[in-house]
Amino acid sequence: MSEGEFDVLILGAGSGGYACALRAAQLGLTVGLVEKGKLGGTCLHVGCIPTKALLHAAEVADSARDASKFGVTATLDGIDMAGVNSYKDGVVSRLFKGLTGLVKSRGITVIEGEGRLTGPRTVSVGDATYSGKHVVLASGSYAKTLPGLDIDGERVITSEHALTLDRVPESVIVLGGGVIGCEFASVWASFGAKVTILEALPRLVAVEDEASSKALERAFRKRKIDFRTNTSFQSVEHTESGVAVTVEGGDVIEAELMLVAVGRGPSTDGLGYEEQGVAMERGFVLADEHCRTNVEGVFAVGDIVPGLQLAHRGFQQGILVAEEIAGLDPRPIDEAGIPRVTYSHPEIASVGLDEAAAREQYGDDVTTLTYDLGGNGKSQILQTQGFVKLVALKDGPVLGVHMVGDRVGELIGEAQLIYGWEAHADDVAPLVHAHPTQNEALGEAHLALAGKPLHAHS
Repeated sequence: MSEGEFDVLILGAGSGGYACALRAAQLGLTVGLVEKGKLGGTCLHVGCIPTKALLHAAEVADSARDASKFGVTATLDGIDMAGVNSYKDGVVSRLFKGLTGLVKSRGITVIEGEGRLTGPRTVSVGDATYSGKHVVLASGSYAKTLPGLDIDGERVITSEHALTLDRVPESVIVLGGGVIGCEFASVWASFGAKVTILEALPRLVAVEDEASSKALERAFRKRKIDFRTNTSFQSVEHTESGVAVTVEGGDVIEAELMLVAVGRGPSTDGLGYEEQGVAMERGFVLADEHCRTNVEGVFAVGDIVPGLQLAHRGFQQGILVAEEIAGLDPRPIDEAGIPRVTYSHPEIASVGLDEAAAREQYGDDVTTLTYDLGGNGKSQILQTQGFVKLVALKDGPVLGVHMVGDRVGELIGEAQLIYGWEAHADDVAPLVHAHPTQNEALGEAHLALAGKPLHAHS
C-alpha cells in the first residue's frame, strides 16, 4: 500500500538528512524524513556533541588540577562519571528537543522505522511504501572494527560504548590514532587514566600536516599519554582484570579496556541501494559534485559518500541537494575548503592543503610560514603552546592553514574565509585583529608571510 508521495524523500535523519529536510521545506517542497533511531543521527547522539561535552569536562578537570599555576587554590578530588554523563546527556537532550521542534514546525513528515530503497523512487518502511519525486540517501555510518576483532561492548568497546561508561577506567588501550582515538585518549588522560594509543600509520592524526602531528605527539608525551606509531594490532585476549593486546612483533600490552577507533564505515548494507542500480564502491555510494548518484532523481549525502566523514560536510551537502532539487543551481562544495578540527588537548585545526599536498601539486612555488603561539599574548595567558602554519604560493594565495593549540578550533572560521576567498597574505595583513586574542596569531602569521613580521617567526 502506498502511503503518499513527497517532493523529497530522505532516508536518514542525521546531519545530512535533517539539513536537507529543513532547507527543502523552507523552499516550499513537501518532505518525508525516514529515521529508525532519533533525529540528529550519530553526530548529535553518539558523535560530535557528546564527545565534545566530555572533552569540555576534561578541560575543567585539567583546570582544577593545574589551578595552582594560576595562583588559585583548588584540588581535583576525582571524576564523578554519573555527573559528567548527566551534564553530557543534558546538552544532547536540549539540542534534540530543539531539533525535533524545528522539524515539526516546518511541516516535515517524520516516518519512524528502518527504510529500504525498494524502487528507484520508493522507500519501504515496515509494510508501508512511500515515494518521492527525488530520493536522498543519508543513512550515515557505523563504528568499524578489524577482521577477527570482536567488540563485546564491555572490555573491547567502540566510541559509542565509551560515551556511556559509568566509571573512569584505570588504563585504556586506544586502537587507532586518528581523530576519535586521540580525542578519547585526551579525555581519559585528563580524567586520570593511563592511556596507550596504537597506530599502524607512521604518525598520529595522519590526515593532518606533518608539523601538526609532531606537535600533538610532543604534547601527548608531556601529558604521559603513551603512543606507538607504525604498530599493527594482531590480537586481543581477555584477562582477569581486562585485556591483553598483542601487537606486530609480539609485544603484549595489558589494560582494563580497549577502545577500537579504526574509523567509520558506510551504513548501506541491506538497504537495497545496489539492487536499485545505485553505483557503489566498498559500501560507499558514488556521487558527483552535486551529490547526484548515477540513478536519475537519487542523491546521496554525508558519511556514505567517499570523503571526509564530518557532520558539517553532510550538513552542507544536505543544503546543496535541497537547493539543487529546487532548481537554485547551488555552487558545489570545495572538499579541501571543509574545516577539520580535532578537539584534543591541545586542539588541531586545519583547512585547505597541507604542505606535502601543496608541494605535490605546485612544486617549488610553495612557501610556508610558521608563527609560534609563544609570541601571542592570549596563548601565554591560557598557557598553551602551538603554532599557526601557513602554506601558500610564492606571490600567490594561501593554500592551507594549520593550527595547533588549545581553542584553535575557534580560529578556523577566519582561516576558512582566507582559504575560500583565495586571499593573499597582503590581503590579510591590513586587517585589524583584536588584542589580546589568539586570533591575532593568524593576523601576525599573515603579516610575516607578507614580509612585515612584527615578532620572530620561522
